[in-house]
Amino acid sequence: MEQQIRFCEAVDGVRLAYATHGRGTPLVKAANWLTHVEHDWNSPLWRPWWDELARGHRVVRYDSRGCGLSDREPERLDIEAFVEDLAAVVDAAGLERFVLVGMSQGGATALAYASRHPERVTHLVLCGAYAQGRSARAVSADDHAEAALLDDLVRVGWGKPDPAFRRVFTMRMIPDASPAQMRWLDDVMGASASPEMAVRLRRAWAQVDVRATLSRISMPTLVAHAHGDRTIPFEQGRLLATAIPGARLLPLDSHNHILLAGEPAWQHFADELHRFVGRPQVAPPHAVDTLSARERQVLALVAKGRTNDQIASELVLSVRTVERHLTNTYAKLRVTGKAGRAAAAVYLSSVDPPAE
Repeated sequence: MEQQIRFCEAVDGVRLAYATHGRGTPLVKAANWLTHVEHDWNSPLWRPWWDELARGHRVVRYDSRGCGLSDREPERLDIEAFVEDLAAVVDAAGLERFVLVGMSQGGATALAYASRHPERVTHLVLCGAYAQGRSARAVSADDHAEAALLDDLVRVGWGKPDPAFRRVFTMRMIPDASPAQMRWLDDVMGASASPEMAVRLRRAWAQVDVRATLSRISMPTLVAHAHGDRTIPFEQGRLLATAIPGARLLPLDSHNHILLAGEPAWQHFADELHRFVGRPQVAPPHAVDTLSARERQVLALVAKGRTNDQIASELVLSVRTVERHLTNTYAKLRVTGKAGRAAAAVYLSSVDPPAE
């Protein structure tokens, strides 16, 4: 499995790097603090995530403005800009409907986007996320002093070859990690953003408060949060699950903000995520070989989340013709009409999609 890195442009002209991998129903991971789509791909920390999310999914992830391969010196850093960036990426990737995953700071972006575009998000998955940034939830002088101290650590020590300053953040995020995982996170944090941008992003995320959006979330929502999370307190996960209508809370027995492959909490989360978004039916062996070129075209567009009307317009067909192609396709793949659209994930996991 390989990833494809592309670029798109945000509303204000900032260039954003996004990567895609896997085949199946679309799943988008909202950007969080300090990512690098190139370096993250083969990392000992993140690669298990990418492999797991790609089981039956086409995964789209991207670097936040100011980070990684995206433009490093944007003027705007606020929740509106972060939501606009998510919208630009999903449009550039050609997605109409998709599962949306928000981790850590990306949870706030995902929440704000989902509240505004409920017709596009089929399922919302939050992991270690929050509605209130550090400044928005700070209640004591010690809280504010700690935040200022951490900002100073970034400003003074982020660019130094010695990772000691960055190790403070590594220990808070993945205290149970292996030495190799810790060294990798130490290094990639320094490579992902300049000291000045890392501080600006920390302060921007700290001020975020999206509690007003929670009551407007209408799609099925899973809120996973580690009891011992030292970066985002478990109480933030409980707040999300309480305020989002019908949301389910998944408590995890871990101290890690980024779940580590191999720990029981990781497998628990992975199993529940797949159960929550639903596993597609598996087509009979060689069934895809019986599909015509046009049926493959139609099914490839279904996998991207297109409606029948949109497929008809894009392929210059009548809606009735599109429906006939889908009926024939479902019969060949031996899936029911209700599960038929999910069969696109199986198809695209079995063979290369046709050229458009």
